[in-house]
Amino acid sequence: MLTILGFAMIATFLVLIMMKKMSPIAALVLIPALFCVFVGKGAKLGDYVIEGVGNLAPTAAMLMFAIVYFGLMIDVGLFDPIVRGILKFCKADPLRVVVGTAVLAAIVSLDGDGSTTFMITVSAMYPLYKRLKMSLVVMTGVAATANGVMNTLPWGGPTARAATALKLDAGDIFVPMIPALAVGLLFVLVLAYFLGLRERKRLGVLSLDEVLEQEKIVEDEPDQETETVLVGAGASGGSGKVRLTKTTGGSGSGTDANDAGEGDDDQDDARLQGLDPDRPTLRPKLYWFNALLTVALLTAMIMEWLPIPVLFLLGAALALTVNFPHIPDQKARLAAHADNVLNVSGMVFAAAVFTGVLQGTGMVDAMAKWIVDGIPAGMGPHMALVTGFLSLPLTYFMSNDGFYFGVLPVLAEAGAAHGVSPLEIARASLVGQPLHMSSPLVPAVYVLVGMAKVEFGDHTRFVVKWAAITSLVILGAGVLFGII
Repeated sequence: MLTILGFAMIATFLVLIMMKKMSPIAALVLIPALFCVFVGKGAKLGDYVIEGVGNLAPTAAMLMFAIVYFGLMIDVGLFDPIVRGILKFCKADPLRVVVGTAVLAAIVSLDGDGSTTFMITVSAMYPLYKRLKMSLVVMTGVAATANGVMNTLPWGGPTARAATALKLDAGDIFVPMIPALAVGLLFVLVLAYFLGLRERKRLGVLSLDEVLEQEKIVEDEPDQETETVLVGAGASGGSGKVRLTKTTGGSGSGTDANDAGEGDDDQDDARLQGLDPDRPTLRPKLYWFNALLTVALLTAMIMEWLPIPVLFLLGAALALTVNFPHIPDQKARLAAHADNVLNVSGMVFAAAVFTGVLQGTGMVDAMAKWIVDGIPAGMGPHMALVTGFLSLPLTYFMSNDGFYFGVLPVLAEAGAAHGVSPLEIARASLVGQPLHMSSPLVPAVYVLVGMAKVEFGDHTRFVVKWAAITSLVILGAGVLFGII
């Protein structure tokens, strides 16, 4: 019964948010509360929630101050050269922009923290996607999949968990997997190429000057409806068109039907001023201070000199004090980023209810046991391959801790009985990470969709198939190279 209720709870949550019948925060809270009653443990709901909140509180604190920090860095212009450089290099070519998103996400993922990766990637790329009217779900999907592949780094979490659970060396697990992971990352770049090609056919290619010039025209005529058509080189030498519109009286904003997850107030988003050279929050004289502060912060995080929440708390306080020494300016900057902070931290605490109930009621354990027990005895000699396939749904429907410490030892024991090395089992367990990084149980995904202003359901609908295929590509490469 717990197994059925566990799968039913997760399926209900996914269906409701993908159909946009409930907001993610409401679904993350109300659905597990209801199923907790169905299980017959409604009286313990408070204990489950408090335990879940306690486990995720450090993550929520880290995200709150990290969003403030990177928001301040956007305000003061730290990412302006990156955005301008990409625009000029790509000539506003959507194909190159999408590929650039994948490359940027993969590079930043070297720090081993998904939340930081998404904050930096979205901070740098969001203004670019918005100005070119590109689909934001393409940005979130490519970033999440690229980060999922890189999440297998020894300091990223899953590899360390697998090594700890099976008492193995993390290097022995990861190093042989590098060729398969490289194939997975190459597939992500190919995927980004084709998604970018689709965006190029839809939008065409513009230059930075054209984009900024047309935005200036729209801003200079606020009292009448303006429709400007820009023509650029299309994918095959034809022409592509982008329309920038503004509703009479400034009460609305131009939107693109293909830009899933956008709100009507997106044109007022402060991050769209990321290329405005005259915005009052710029601090050009402090550019190198902010750059060195960011490098030092990321270095301290990688070296684990202090807990990540403490690092971002100190970094945000220092950046706010140095860049905006006057109290009214500090209050204004905090207020400007309050929406993102509340949105992301609220979903993290709501996710704590979901995970708390899922684990506290024993549904996770029952689901895992049912799946493991369902493995045919004849598959024993192929347990590494079985583990690879199971890592996709299991790491999506449960936390990495639950999978690596609860399920993986059972799979390794079953494999050992048929002569399968624990190292092969451990390597195979990593292939589901591209899909895992878009799981509703991963706090970092709420940072991604929250900062990008994309509906979680839209992101899920778009990314799940591509992330699953990426995982299978890694698994296939592992088998082909004899790693798994």
